Amino acid sequence: MARRLAKAGAFAIAPDYYFRKGDLTKITDMKEVMPIVNGKPDAELFADLDATVAWAKSQGGNTGRLGIIGFCRGGRNVWEYAAHSKNLKAGVAFYGTLVDPPAQKDKWPKSPTELAPEMKAPVLGLYGAEDTGIPVAQVEAMKEALAKAKKKTEFKIYPDAPHGFHADYRPSYRKEAAEDGWKMAIDWLNKNKVLS
Repeated sequence: MARRLAKAGAFAIAPDYYFRKGDLTKITDMKEVMPIVNGKPDAELFADLDATVAWAKSQGGNTGRLGIIGFCRGGRNVWEYAAHSKNLKAGVAFYGTLVDPPAQKDKWPKSPTELAPEMKAPVLGLYGAEDTGIPVAQVEAMKEALAKAKKKTEFKIYPDAPHGFHADYRPSYRKEAAEDGWKMAIDWLNKNKVLS
């Protein structure tokens, strides 16, 4: 994805959010990976993303055109960072969770839906109607919360698309939704002056 964004004109970085926990690519069982992924506190996430932005700037990146894109947990990160960063110009969340489990409150104080009034950047949300982990009702509730807060966002819900519809290496891949979603993402980043 970073290479695809670079080809679209971005100074693209894919930070390793879990570097403190070792090389997660060596773990093949998702039951082992998920506790590590879900153990990352938002405060640490924000610090890591802020450090990534500072590093990009030190390398000549134009952080005046700051954007973020994420998939799954990374999609949640997009929503969270859009509420955190006053420098973000736009984000794209591919099937990012919108309501956090209550057991995570110590690490994740506010879910994306709770943060709707605090969004500082426009976000494009791309979701699948057949996502069993993120029901369409949650997406509709987020849309309503953002509209009530007068926040600039757009959503697309793909019929017959499950969670992970953009992951071309999984059975969940849906070519038409993935290609349309990517085109919408690039258009959104162009429209919001992240890409030129």
